[in-house]
Amino acid sequence: MTAPSLSAVAPPPIAPPPVALEAKGLVKRFKTGRTHIEVLKAVDFDARHGDVTMVMGPSGSGKSTLVAALSGLLKPDQGEVRALGQSLWDLPSGKLDKFRLDYCGFIFQGFNLFSALTALQQVTTVLKYQGHAPDLARQMAVDALTEVGLGPRMHQRPSELSGGEKQRIAIARALAKQPKLLFADEPTSALDGENGQIVIRLLRRAAKQHGAAVICVTHDPRLEAYADRVIHIEDGRILDDRRREPDAQADAASQTPIGA
Repeated sequence: MTAPSLSAVAPPPIAPPPVALEAKGLVKRFKTGRTHIEVLKAVDFDARHGDVTMVMGPSGSGKSTLVAALSGLLKPDQGEVRALGQSLWDLPSGKLDKFRLDYCGFIFQGFNLFSALTALQQVTTVLKYQGHAPDLARQMAVDALTEVGLGPRMHQRPSELSGGEKQRIAIARALAKQPKLLFADEPTSALDGENGQIVIRLLRRAAKQHGAAVICVTHDPRLEAYADRVIHIEDGRILDDRRREPDAQADAASQTPIGA
């Protein structure tokens, strides 16, 4: 019997990246007067290391509530969230705070910067809270700010910076911790097109070069080109969940240094 040629042997399937976070049956209700509005309706969700997962939907669809429940910021009424192998909502409050500090990065549309601190101090402060020595914290902060293209601006305060630069500080602050989970809630909504492109390039770099599971809530259709996976949610339910190949041009742009 003739052995099959090497060219005829099918390559082994590529294993999917490992699951970083998984949720089952998430339900969240909010009380309004005498009634309760169910914002999440038995939602199942997972996210993988090295993936950019876009959660898209109209205002009021439940997407921000979902991310808050996944990240340990808002306890669901029902369901379970397992993050990095731990049952998130079974953790005591102190350990939950420590989990977020050590493993999670957060980026919001409002930047959440301290007006009196320079860009360098914004990033260094959170690293000191993690327990890093001052010299190491400073070097990690410098590296993160350089990666987002703000090396020359690291001694400026928020009032001296543009909206896009403020958002890049927030991203540097998140990336400096080397998070396993990176949550972004409408990170481009306050930015123009050019700065929005820079932000999503940095989020994609966090997934591909740092191995984070990036979960980005948005209603900005421009961001879909950078996604590995797109989930559409409406009225508290996931309507569509699909993997996709990021646009080649967008993927190449994500690998280009910011400012190049």
